Amino acid sequence: MNTLFLLLSVQALMGAFDNLWHHELQARLPQRASARYELTLHAAREAIYGVVFIGLGWFEWRGAFAAAMAGLLATEVVITLADFLEEDRTRALPPFERLLHTLLTIGYGAFIALIAPVLWGWSQQPSTLVLTPHGAQAWVSWLFTLYGVGVLAWSLRNALAVRQLGRVQPAPAATPQPSHRIEPAVLVTGATGFVGSALVASLRRDGRRVIALSRDLRQARATFGPGVWVVDSLEAIPSETRIDAVVHLAGARVLGLPWTAARRHELLTSRVGVTAALLGLMRRLQQAPRVMVSASAVGFYGASPEGAFEPLDETGPARAGEFQSDLCAAIEHEARRAEALGVRVVRMRFGVVLGRGDGAYPMLALAARLGLGAVLGSGRQAAPWIHLDDAVGMIRFAMARNDVDGAVNAVAPETLPQAAFASATAASFGRRVWLHMPAAPMRALAGEMSTLLLDGQNAVPRAALAAGYRFRFAALGAALADLAGVGALLRASPPTTSPPRARSLSAQDHHDARRRALPVDQAVTSGPAGSAEMPR
Repeated sequence: MNTLFLLLSVQALMGAFDNLWHHELQARLPQRASARYELTLHAAREAIYGVVFIGLGWFEWRGAFAAAMAGLLATEVVITLADFLEEDRTRALPPFERLLHTLLTIGYGAFIALIAPVLWGWSQQPSTLVLTPHGAQAWVSWLFTLYGVGVLAWSLRNALAVRQLGRVQPAPAATPQPSHRIEPAVLVTGATGFVGSALVASLRRDGRRVIALSRDLRQARATFGPGVWVVDSLEAIPSETRIDAVVHLAGARVLGLPWTAARRHELLTSRVGVTAALLGLMRRLQQAPRVMVSASAVGFYGASPEGAFEPLDETGPARAGEFQSDLCAAIEHEARRAEALGVRVVRMRFGVVLGRGDGAYPMLALAARLGLGAVLGSGRQAAPWIHLDDAVGMIRFAMARNDVDGAVNAVAPETLPQAAFASATAASFGRRVWLHMPAAPMRALAGEMSTLLLDGQNAVPRAALAAGYRFRFAALGAALADLAGVGALLRASPPTTSPPRARSLSAQDHHDARRRALPVDQAVTSGPAGSAEMPR
């Protein structure tokens, strides 16, 4: 049995890595409605592994119980084959994930070859489960109990994700247009990302034609269905196509891997390269789009000095020499080239986008629930944010209003220090913040990337408010109460000791903004409703 248990241990470690790295961090399956069936298969398979790990760790399965164990192992084979077919249908697996799946399959085949004679021998005995801790090696039983508990917890996590995704209603198909009256389309890059997928759903609910640019055709088509035209290259769009608006959200995640020279190059080219391709498309089209909304970030203003709370409106300058500011400035410079083609360009500078499905909020909420919310550094740095509904609402507002152009800070009117932000998040779950992470170790480990967490920008949405945009979630308490799914708005309300952030706006603007909590379809005045990280 020693060889069998060693093989199972290898399977457990490879499977855990595959789940964490590929399914969670890379493909982000629990946040994708199109992955619901795949997650169902994963949950079932992990439940089987949990029973196998704990069952073989402590018992001999004799008689009919041996047949039951054999049935579980055979069911796992069927589930894995179905999983292979589903993966091939819905997403393009990277080479390393395919390699890992091949090794897992070979390992499972070797395990079946080793366990088959053992089960056959057990099947010849009277039916019973015999408690058999592994003698002097009882630690093996406890190790496999740990494996089993871990994989069962992951099975439950995937089952809950399937249930949550089941509550997401797909956008209804748009009403078909007569062939002689085809409505102009909206081209969305980064359409399968956090903000992009919400924007596409909003556009489709209103019957808008959508063209989605995605590197993974299968994933995007499985996500959006036949109602969205998905392309993996802008060259696939004919020059006679009528495109009314372009929303450019594509780009690699800024917060993540360290900002090495190679990483900085990737962050820049993933945005500027797509922008240059969009400009080529606009020049090729028989009629240029009316407007382009291009995602930037409040990082444009650079890292404010620790504790500084001076308001920064759209007239604030970039801070040359700081990577996050240089990156945003380069993105915006390239986007502005479209103005020479007669395209109205809106440079949308996002704060941290808060939403249930993806982005920063799920991890913040998990930490808060577990009592692991933390003050980062001094906690006095500004933490600009915006609710996902308002992120989509502001994009659509900018698309609809011909008088909106140039830079627009896509942030809520109420910005708090990071310590107050963390306390409000914890309070929305009835918790308190106990932890404090000193700045020095974070700066030593993350280098300049730590400025995303330790140095904020007190950006104010002056341009949006002046144009008449009406926030659905202007105050953090209301946003957190909505995201936590609770009605305890007062419990979620942040402390009132924050620096005088809102004095940068008029008293009436701030008073109105805090009171507004409008339905999504009333979030803009001219039509239907829109981080340390920029939208992907």
